[in-house]
Amino acid sequence: MDKTINLNVLNTQVNLLDLDFKNIQLFLASIGAKIFTAEQIIQWIYSHNCYDFNKMSNISKKIKKKLHQTSCIKTSNFSEEQISSDGTIKWVTSLNNQKIETVYIPEKKRSTLCISSQIGCSLKCDFCATGKQGFNRNLKVSEIISQILQAKKKLKNTKITNIVFMGMGEPLLNLNNVITALKIILNINGFGLSKRRITLSTAGIAPAIDKLNKIIDINLAISLHAPNNNIRNLIMPINKIYNIESILSAVSRYLKNSNANRNGVTIEYVMLKNINDSIKNAQELAYILKKIPSKINLIPWNSFKNSNFISSTNSNINTFANILRKKGFNTTIRKNRGQDINAACGQLTGNIINYRKNHL
Repeated sequence: MDKTINLNVLNTQVNLLDLDFKNIQLFLASIGAKIFTAEQIIQWIYSHNCYDFNKMSNISKKIKKKLHQTSCIKTSNFSEEQISSDGTIKWVTSLNNQKIETVYIPEKKRSTLCISSQIGCSLKCDFCATGKQGFNRNLKVSEIISQILQAKKKLKNTKITNIVFMGMGEPLLNLNNVITALKIILNINGFGLSKRRITLSTAGIAPAIDKLNKIIDINLAISLHAPNNNIRNLIMPINKIYNIESILSAVSRYLKNSNANRNGVTIEYVMLKNINDSIKNAQELAYILKKIPSKINLIPWNSFKNSNFISSTNSNINTFANILRKKGFNTTIRKNRGQDINAACGQLTGNIINYRKNHL
């Protein structure tokens, strides 16, 4: 029995934003298009921000007709915008009464777009507002990619130099869609970013790190946040499944094959008063990382409603950082950006009811 799906009969269309370059080629071949047509269409989408087949002047009328019948280019659009006093911009995308957030962080020498990979998050990290709201679903490739397309449209002539998967959700729990999105971001006819300008932040899904290792090479950031399993178990439930040892082992394997991480993996460490910020904790962290080429990013905790945590004092953070530096670790203290619009690390929820709204 022929199991070929007739798109016309099912009245469904393929969203080309859900496909990487290879799969666009395969799709176009299935409707009789030449192989070079894929490159032309990708350039129209990602270089010219054109989502209308009729405006693609070098595509034949015959292929345009088939494209209209079988496919579409459908973006998820920003619905609201907030601008911080420090220049950080937060955009909200509404997806069937659920919301995700995308954050743009301008700096002197670079501009970073922080994108989401899930609606909510299932990891339930105690210090993170996204984790507290629970999990709704994975984002489609098109919904991930749309965040970049819409940001480029809003920013006009301002170039996005870096993309970080540090928004809502755990990227490695949406691995297949995130990998497809990464292929589009890396492709020279897509967004064309260098692998060293893309960072994926993960709480440490060890098997998924190994799978990623076999497919794609990008900057890796590990949300470690504790120097031992006892503390990490308390603040990050995922540690009871993938503990520190299993995560760092997976990171070591990833680094052996990675050119993107030639300066070491980034270790993210949120500073929580009287939880993980003691001198002993700094020494423990240095010990467990002694065989892992790494750079450590200390993050002052950003508050959110109904949380009992307190950020470490500036004095404690500086002391912690200096201990690590004396141990030979490249250690930075993250600047808080976008706090006044709840756009800082760990504050993203998609819930803007109590915020000042700027509708687009």
